[in-house]
Amino acid sequence: MDSRPIGVFDSGLGGLSAVRHLRDLLPGENIIYFGDTGRVPYGTRSRDTIRRYAAEDCRLLLERDVKYIIAACGTVSSVAPDLLAALPVPAIGVVESTAKAAAAATVNGRIGILGTAATIRSASFEKALLAIDPNYRITATPCPLFVPLVENGWIDVDDPVAVPMVHRYLTAVKAAGVDTIILGCTHFPLLAPIIRREMGDGVTLIDSGCETATLCAEQLRNSGRLADRDRGETRFYVSDQPEGFSQVAEIFLGHSVEQAVEMVQPEQKG
Repeated sequence: MDSRPIGVFDSGLGGLSAVRHLRDLLPGENIIYFGDTGRVPYGTRSRDTIRRYAAEDCRLLLERDVKYIIAACGTVSSVAPDLLAALPVPAIGVVESTAKAAAAATVNGRIGILGTAATIRSASFEKALLAIDPNYRITATPCPLFVPLVENGWIDVDDPVAVPMVHRYLTAVKAAGVDTIILGCTHFPLLAPIIRREMGDGVTLIDSGCETATLCAEQLRNSGRLADRDRGETRFYVSDQPEGFSQVAEIFLGHSVEQAVEMVQPEQKG
């Protein structure tokens, strides 16, 4: 038994999709969420900057005595897996579990990957998939404008801004005949209804936040480190003004946020 909280971080609010699945899977756990809203998005930054931000985010969570860290950010998971592996508590990103889920889902071996520019540039999902089966045919597409769409709440299935943007980004994966698409950023599941309508019912969408939350629950359960309580609480931190957080967070979490949101600044070293 371990009553300490689970720490989750993301460049913005997309990681709340992982929190939503964690709440369903592990209702007794306390969760600390940090959204680096003052520096979103990470996906357009340099590799060194992303790694520095990730280290600062992890340090912020470790200072709050978390027992486990989820980098609910495809960019960090792709660019800094070694940083996560070196932490003093178990930590995971979204790549490995998501790739395994896509491999299990595909029938024709053609898999699409949607991610930030940094995630696609790293080829992390491709490497993980090809390690499973080198015969997979993979089409990877950077979607840098998806994060701003979601952070601004432009996610309605008929949204006049989001719909043409999704259509444009999905041109290559649609032409490739994929039957499975990895949503390689935890923001992207909020655009799933538009993506699904664009691609048709025959394409499976893999939610990286869901797959990562499932892996976390499995690891904590197998190691006997679940908290011994019926209902846990969630604490929210952001690095910019929290006004408007509750409205957008409700979209990710599926319910209103009653808890106070605290503004904090990650400590910058070096």
